[in-house]
Amino acid sequence: MLTGLQIRAARAALNITARELSQRSGVSLPTIQRLETVDDVPQSRTSTLMDVKAALESAGIEFIGTPADRPGIRLASSTARKSDPGRVPGDAD
Repeated sequence: MLTGLQIRAARAALNITARELSQRSGVSLPTIQRLETVDDVPQSRTSTLMDVKAALESAGIEFIGTPADRPGIRLASSTARKSDPGRVPGDAD
């Protein structure tokens, strides 16, 4: 599962604001801000975390480790990216 620390790190790696992540994921700005206040797995609906994760992955983030064992992120290589970084989960293809 996704941690607040990973969300913050992913945003920093992509150089996007919490507002931009909110728009890309369809998750409200206050919820994004709340998710980022903890280092561990935030208290939230699984679907909310999955929407945030999908938005970050579509922008080129890979999540590594587990919440219990060195969670982290890395940028995918440009050749490995298959999604449009501007795509918002839930948009029609």
